[in-house]
Amino acid sequence: MLTPPRSKSTDFEVHRNWLAITHSLPIQRWYYENTSQWTLDYPPFFAYFEWILSKFAQYADAAMLEVKNLAYDSWQTVYFQRTTVIATELVLVYALHKYVQTSPSSSKPLSHAAALSILLSPGLLIIDHIHFQYNGFLYGLLILSLVLTRKQSTLLWSGAVFAALLCLKHIYLYLAPAYFVYLLRVYCLSPRSIFRIRFYNCVKLALVLGVVFGAALGPFVYWGQAEQLLSRLFPFSRGLCHAYWAPNVWAMYSFTDRVLIYVVPRLGLQRLGLGVNEAAFNSVTRGLVGDTSFAVLPEVTPRMTFLLTVFFQLTALIKLFVQPSWEMFIGAVTLCGYASFLFGWHVHEKAILLVIIPFSLIALKDRRYLGAFRPLAVAGHVSLFPLLFTKGEFLVKAVYTVFWLVLFLLVFDRRNPFDRILLTSTQDGVWAKVRIPSIDVY
Repeated sequence: MLTPPRSKSTDFEVHRNWLAITHSLPIQRWYYENTSQWTLDYPPFFAYFEWILSKFAQYADAAMLEVKNLAYDSWQTVYFQRTTVIATELVLVYALHKYVQTSPSSSKPLSHAAALSILLSPGLLIIDHIHFQYNGFLYGLLILSLVLTRKQSTLLWSGAVFAALLCLKHIYLYLAPAYFVYLLRVYCLSPRSIFRIRFYNCVKLALVLGVVFGAALGPFVYWGQAEQLLSRLFPFSRGLCHAYWAPNVWAMYSFTDRVLIYVVPRLGLQRLGLGVNEAAFNSVTRGLVGDTSFAVLPEVTPRMTFLLTVFFQLTALIKLFVQPSWEMFIGAVTLCGYASFLFGWHVHEKAILLVIIPFSLIALKDRRYLGAFRPLAVAGHVSLFPLLFTKGEFLVKAVYTVFWLVLFLLVFDRRNPFDRILLTSTQDGVWAKVRIPSIDVY
């Protein structure tokens, strides 16, 4: 509420339009409506979520619920939508409370620090409260599902919560391989032997997942809209890179191609078989439609990105299958998100939170984890800055992000017992004090 009230992105209009679609039109038309360019492209549970919010929205300003009222942003609309973001973040508060509550007594102070860092994350401030989305609510469900995997008695509920999360926002498919392997190994197979299948558990898990996915997708399959729904959820025509390049492998690949456009002719590299496709000179990344053509480097297909993503996930998944502990599961979730961020198709810059937030839960468990977390937290949060590009927003994002980085990375460093144990000499201690601030400032 304290952020500039008129500060908002296209995603604000996206969600206003979805409120209008789900309120004004019958459900059969939700995934066909295209009056606005911001068509409904989230899974059905999120559409149901918007429909519920629209029942309250009509009391704030009924005009926001008219499909033809494009770019409508009365002050009632602005404050209503911002209030819903804050209210739904109570799910995140509850999930973090459960995370701290289920942590061992010896590590509760570390868990408190990790939970507070997530709750006050500059990523959530930038994306949800200024750019405008509902990620706090969704990450709350993710953390809740991760916490539920701590106990054998709640593993089934973890699978149900994660399935519901997939039906709210399909970006969490990036993490699904880790859930599949962990639930298979810990819930469906005997801990004594992987060749002993617990059939009753398999049936229960299948029924629960069937109910969740059936509730979300069943009506659209019944109406013969499955193909239309999938085309909205997986629009491969949008291109390899998002409008704002996520700092991943394909951003570097695209940048290299742009450099080669000028380098190849000047160095006469055509003689080595490097040609320049002049038709791709004006090709740029697009947030809506249109792929990116490469002028020099080979084209990249969705299948190639899928295979690369799976390949780099396999190491973590194999280790998780062999050593199925909770910490190993969180690590596998983090690495599955990281591999998908680095090699996935049309990755949004916001997807870096799929790496940072799960990693935060175990960053203080090991000095090596914390060493990897520091630069990730810095680079990941700074990479979100292009989402807020006006002069008025710069001060908010810069000051708050720097404040969060300095505060929590210093707290993490001081609360990490492994640093104090492993720094066995004065020289090591001095090096740590010099190295850590230098990374944080960068």
